[in-house]
Amino acid sequence: MTNLESIARKITTILFAQQSLASAGFIAAATLNSIVGKELSGHSSWAGVPSAVYLLAGAFAAFMWGYVFDAIGRRGGLTVGLSIGVLGSGIAFYAIMIHSFPVFLGGMILMGVTNSAVQLGRFAAAEVNRPEHRGRAISNVVIGGTVGSVIGPFVAGPAGAFVKPFTGDELAGVYLVCMILFAIAAVVVFFGLRPDPREIGKEVAAKFPEAVAGSGEVRSVREILRQPAAQVAVVSMVLGQMVMVLVMVITSLHMRDHDHMLGDISIVISAHTVGMYAFSIISGRLSDQWGRGQVIMVGAATLVIACVAATISPDVLPLGVALFLLGLGWNFCYVGGSTLLADQLSPLERSRTQGFSDLMVGSASAVGSLSSGFIFAALGYNTMAFVSALFAVIPLIFASIWTLKLGRKKQAFS
Repeated sequence: MTNLESIARKITTILFAQQSLASAGFIAAATLNSIVGKELSGHSSWAGVPSAVYLLAGAFAAFMWGYVFDAIGRRGGLTVGLSIGVLGSGIAFYAIMIHSFPVFLGGMILMGVTNSAVQLGRFAAAEVNRPEHRGRAISNVVIGGTVGSVIGPFVAGPAGAFVKPFTGDELAGVYLVCMILFAIAAVVVFFGLRPDPREIGKEVAAKFPEAVAGSGEVRSVREILRQPAAQVAVVSMVLGQMVMVLVMVITSLHMRDHDHMLGDISIVISAHTVGMYAFSIISGRLSDQWGRGQVIMVGAATLVIACVAATISPDVLPLGVALFLLGLGWNFCYVGGSTLLADQLSPLERSRTQGFSDLMVGSASAVGSLSSGFIFAALGYNTMAFVSALFAVIPLIFASIWTLKLGRKKQAFS
């Protein structure tokens, strides 16, 4: 193993650890955000607003983080981001204590800013690894969410029971857990992410110049997004995220309306997050072996199946299977799209373009989250799921056309 490979492995491990800790907090909060939204606002149609605010804040922060990561490095950016999350979850905890919906939304804004920084960590793993290992590197970070998928949803009950005597509301417990997890993750990154991935990424790019699609002059984001491959990558991530959020965000409230307890809700959300993260190591390797386009196609098709399956029954088992498939489809679109985008960028283009990409992803998912509450209140859960299935068809078409053209081009040069 060369020195660069050893450093890349260490950096990827630290990024996996911070992803695991942060995801546990985010997933724990996601389990209850729609329920808290309804309780504090007093209206079912506002149930999706906290998640929408959280996602929208993350979307706009993602573009900012791109510049921050370039200015102070990946280590500094992630440490600052996680510290903001400690503050945000503390505000959310306090908001539930005083039963204030506006204050809770303030906490959601800061937690969204943190999430956008954490998500950019996957690209830091990609830039320090060899080009043919990028898909695997991204998946090795994303799979950290598996820890969150196991721990996150199940802390709601115990944490709620612990804080209820002090706060008067069991819903507050989750946000106290978030504070603790974000603080630990910040310490891990600050002391463990050395050397900074930004500097190692430059060395890797110099060692493998032929693998950099955008070598030469630094292109604008607009120029990069004119490339068909970049368009497929962004569409797959944007719509994959939007479809996943549309269905996932409101499922907790849908189950609550069918008299399910927090334990049942946690089981379904846990199945969903296992689907989101546990198979990342497979999607990353398939992305390297099959090709990015094929993985995106499988992901989009799985999303369609999941949305339709979610309409079958409000019982725990059918919803658990549907939400698992929803997470799995998202994972394939997310890992395949992230890897495909990383392929198109030179070192100086990475943070800015990846931040803009995550801005678009977050904006779409915020629209999905906000829309889910209103569609659910007006037309019901099943209608919302069918609408989501239609959106999932779009990346399937984009990836299919691009993959077919790429195959013909390779044949022409062979």
